[in-house]
Amino acid sequence: MNYLAHAYLSFNLPGILVGNLISDFVKGKKQFDYPPDIQKGIVLHRAIDTFTDEHTATARAKEVFRPFYRLYSGAFVDVVYDHFLANDPTQFAGNDLFDFSQQVYHTLDQQERFFPTPFKMMFPYMKQHNWLYNYRQRHGIEKSFEGVVRRAAYLTESRTAYQLFEDQYDELRACYDDFFPSLRAHALATLQSFDHKAV
Repeated sequence: MNYLAHAYLSFNLPGILVGNLISDFVKGKKQFDYPPDIQKGIVLHRAIDTFTDEHTATARAKEVFRPFYRLYSGAFVDVVYDHFLANDPTQFAGNDLFDFSQQVYHTLDQQERFFPTPFKMMFPYMKQHNWLYNYRQRHGIEKSFEGVVRRAAYLTESRTAYQLFEDQYDELRACYDDFFPSLRAHALATLQSFDHKAV
């Protein structure tokens, strides 16, 4: 999953939110440098990613991109899932997504002292361009696909990925529909388990 899902699956808990969003920039035992709630967010992020990667619906979604993008197909699926989450009326209705996005940015602003340097550099762009909200828009997905290519060592273009997204839109949405309720339940169960065991 991408940034919107990780933010949403932090269940409005500030420390969990920070850990969930910075996790990709925290390697190995570095997680233990953070306060307990942020550590839990880091662990939750990894549990979300593992569950996502192992789900059969994700395997189907990856097949849309795999012929052209091989090992990077999962990165495009992560962005696609955020698009469908952003447009899911059972999760965000009306202006809820915009309000949610602003609340996330506000919460993160209060926690900047915990940001690893790469996230600290990226966060102003996320906020300025309202990445979380713009997953709802197709032009936002196009821009996100371009970002996947910029960060990838062996990719040179994202136009094909965006055309595949358009052509297979209904199939990709079906994959999301099959997948997301079980992910949300898994994330909530993982979060609740932290009260009963050490992270």
